Amino acid sequence: MKTKKLVGLALFGMAGVFASSFAQAAECARGELDKKFCDANGDMVADAPTDPKQWVDPSTLVFAYTPVEDPEVYRGVWEEFLRHMEKTTGKKVQFFPVQSNAAQLEAMRAGRLHVAGFNTGSNPLAVNCAGFVPFTMMADKKGAYGYEMEIIVPADSSAQKIEDLKGKTIAFTSQTSNSGYKAPSALLASTYNMQAEKDYKPAFSGKHDNSVIGVANKDYDAAAVANSVMNRMIARNAVDKSKLRSIYKSQSFPTTGYGYVYNLKPELAEKVKQAFFSFDWEGTALLKEFSKADPAQEAFIPITYKEHWAVVREIDKAMNVSYTCQ
Repeated sequence: MKTKKLVGLALFGMAGVFASSFAQAAECARGELDKKFCDANGDMVADAPTDPKQWVDPSTLVFAYTPVEDPEVYRGVWEEFLRHMEKTTGKKVQFFPVQSNAAQLEAMRAGRLHVAGFNTGSNPLAVNCAGFVPFTMMADKKGAYGYEMEIIVPADSSAQKIEDLKGKTIAFTSQTSNSGYKAPSALLASTYNMQAEKDYKPAFSGKHDNSVIGVANKDYDAAAVANSVMNRMIARNAVDKSKLRSIYKSQSFPTTGYGYVYNLKPELAEKVKQAFFSFDWEGTALLKEFSKADPAQEAFIPITYKEHWAVVREIDKAMNVSYTCQ
């Protein structure tokens, strides 16, 4: 679909752009990265500028968690971690409650966001368009990680399999979401020959929690969601599990990727990484919230975009998604 090809363009047709002083040399190796960036070492993420004058060293670091659920729910969840980051970096750290994936991407692209957790599907756009450098994600203490995309229906729905959703309304989250749009759309089209508007009516809820609650309340006939989000909602009684039923579960995908903007002063970027890897989870709100996942998310492990997001890039390729930015 043409709209899929233009996802990157649509997201960044907004006014915010990096200041020209951050621009990279006109000619350099960059792969799929935007022309503002260079990738001399071939790791598929933007290199730090070679000119120290182009580094940013803010007095206050701004952090944003991916808006898969109500951002305000997570202000308290991240509080102890952000205080730890303050001690490690020597900077003030501010929580930025972004309301959408597009707003989070644009904030980093415009230089207003320094450290972030981008959801699985947004990582490629964040890397290629906003200079995001992911280096860690959550896992259990043995290093196991991941979540699955599930297609859920109301518990008393007559739908027992995906084919039963023909002619029904299926809720997605946003076009940048892996489990909330790209993976299920590719599945419906390639495996079940089901096309949006022709074989089912797509609806966009904006967030996974909206989709889950929408199915529980029978606002939607079905929804594609990240089961990690759904399970956390169930664990804190934000939704009644008995009102939901899953009819499909995918392979595992990497979870939210955490990182920093490419032009952060290198010494500061290293301290940000140190903050993640030295954080003591025991007894924290972060552990209480994310240990509800399966596998539990209770530690930060090192990752690379090139390796861990290969499966997501393959889905994007199948969906004809472009990382072209404006």
